[in-house]
Amino acid sequence: MVLPQNIVIVEDEVVTQRALQAILVEFNVNIAGFFDNALDTLDALKVIDCDMLLLDIDINGAMDGIQLARHILRDRSIPIVFITSHDDAQTVEEVLELAPYGFISKPFSSKDIIVTIQIAYKRFLTHLEVFYTAQDTQRRDLIIDDVYTYSTQLSELYKNGVMIKLNYKQSKLLGILARDVNHTVSYDSLVEELWGTDNVSASGLRTLVYSLRKIVPELNLLSYSKLGYMLQVKSIL
Repeated sequence: MVLPQNIVIVEDEVVTQRALQAILVEFNVNIAGFFDNALDTLDALKVIDCDMLLLDIDINGAMDGIQLARHILRDRSIPIVFITSHDDAQTVEEVLELAPYGFISKPFSSKDIIVTIQIAYKRFLTHLEVFYTAQDTQRRDLIIDDVYTYSTQLSELYKNGVMIKLNYKQSKLLGILARDVNHTVSYDSLVEELWGTDNVSASGLRTLVYSLRKIVPELNLLSYSKLGYMLQVKSIL
């Protein structure tokens, strides 16, 4: 059984904190920190080791769990498993847009927690392996247009020579499209590589593409109805 070594729990209910602690300690997982609000969590993540976040949606403070996750994923790649008593369609839709590695509904059992964490962490490690393998095997620089270039070796997008900061999912989407430039990559293929599951709504992929286009609106990222998306480039070096 492969489990993360250090988990941070963000949960405002003390009873739930203790329940999670009891479950994780039984499986020799270290709890790197307990927090009940976003600000303390963000400060802690600057200095502590964290392999996974167990994140409640309803937490103390002005920023809820979904907003906190968005903030974290802008700067780093870390698997997030949401824990919540809310399973309405709107909440689930918001969570899926962030492409979490797991979702646990309250009340939960010990088995729910361990199985979800194990699957989530295995998926995360697989995604990392694919990501770094692609870096090692594809050594190309893409000249997208007169402004944008993309380094497949570094998995980085540049505008006039300046790197553009993307979050993990945006970078991964661009990396997938960069592997097959000037060809349409199907919706199904993108969803499978990005989320590893078919249980993601079509709007989840559209939202991710929209977020990328918002950062780089001039990028030649083309969409084809009922087919997929294509990254159009001028040349490959």
